[in-house]
Amino acid sequence: MAGRLSLTRLPSQAPAATAVPAMAARMAPVAAASSFRIFPAAASRARLSVSSSSSSTSLCSRKCLRSSPLVSHLFLNQKRSPVARVSENRGLSSVATPKCAASDPDQLKSAREDIKELLKNKFCHPILVRLGWHDSGTYNKNIQEWPQRGGANGSLRFEIELKHGANAGLVNALKILQPIKDKYSGVTYADLFQLASATAIEEAGGPKIPMKYGRVDVTGPEQCPEEGRLPDAGPPSPADHLRDVFYRMGLSDKEIVALSGAHTLGRSRPERSGWGKPETKYTKEGPGAPGGQSWTVQWLKFDNSYFKDIKERRDEDLLVLPTDAILFEDPSFKVFAEKYAEDEEAFFKDYAEAHAKLSILGAKFDPPEGIVINEGPSESAPEKFEAAKYSSGKRELSDSMKQRIRAEYEAFGGSPDKPLPTNYFLNIIIVIAVLAVLTSLLGN
Repeated sequence: MAGRLSLTRLPSQAPAATAVPAMAARMAPVAAASSFRIFPAAASRARLSVSSSSSSTSLCSRKCLRSSPLVSHLFLNQKRSPVARVSENRGLSSVATPKCAASDPDQLKSAREDIKELLKNKFCHPILVRLGWHDSGTYNKNIQEWPQRGGANGSLRFEIELKHGANAGLVNALKILQPIKDKYSGVTYADLFQLASATAIEEAGGPKIPMKYGRVDVTGPEQCPEEGRLPDAGPPSPADHLRDVFYRMGLSDKEIVALSGAHTLGRSRPERSGWGKPETKYTKEGPGAPGGQSWTVQWLKFDNSYFKDIKERRDEDLLVLPTDAILFEDPSFKVFAEKYAEDEEAFFKDYAEAHAKLSILGAKFDPPEGIVINEGPSESAPEKFEAAKYSSGKRELSDSMKQRIRAEYEAFGGSPDKPLPTNYFLNIIIVIAVLAVLTSLLGN
């Protein structure tokens, strides 16, 4: 199941997407100008209709509904999620209506734990990284409007984009993640793709990536980008081609080389891409589905082996694409490739920054500042302390503000068990000053 990892578009057949149905018949109701309708299971004649002129349903509810798993299942041929309950006359239950925030922080954390378990069982690190990259890698910095500018917006879940040549085989990544999406309906597809990608890097031994979440999903296949925004593997001029594609996204030569280093994970399968061997001594027994040709010997371990192996080229069983070889041939690229081959720590640092930058390209966030999930409680933007709000004594400090004050107190050496350390010299000066004042008063 582990697949090829790349932002590189490889000549290929259409993905084996038997699990993804044709969408023409299913999308017809959604494309209506004034309203859209969702038809659940055939056994039920219930129908949910949301009209653009309805006074009982807010715009916010309609926006959230369109990005809910109910609509997405129409394209993925999965069983309907129980997020929304439909009745003949009353539509959505008020209890089941999804929130208008992009993703729920607690569900994001839980989904991350499920992804970790998935990686342990299916060894699907490479294809999940590739999924996140290809959803965000369509970004065009020269287009301001969302979602026309492309980027990390969940559009890769639609069949029309899955059929792009560069996305061959990614339907398998979608099928792997769909049960997690069903379980955590409060997480958008855009966030789930990027969460899976970053988690796969970290669980493979890579650096901690400073991610943020809260990406808004596109709502229909008409919002998918046109084909051709992702790079090819074997263009006539690899250096110029890489720069054309990555500069369009606002990325630098350093970031191009650092991101290329993620080829330390994964394999290329000739039946999908036209590149690589059917199998090698490193891939014939898996793990995961056997076969394909890897860039490195340990193709499920994230390290700097990719740069070392390309530089040495001593093993014919290891893959080197034209866009890989150019990293040590182009003078500007070579500076960074040589550095990363010698210094894994420098590679990890630059890769983490480049991956985080790639993951937010083109995204629209709700809340605008995004959501950060750590090992502790999830949080959005830090609360700004304004003394006037608390000066009356009638308002209690929030938990987050208490934690900030506590952290600052402990930074000075204090703790719940002991007071701050005493400055004895300052105390002596104060005592002398007090005695001087008392002596003066007694003298008068």
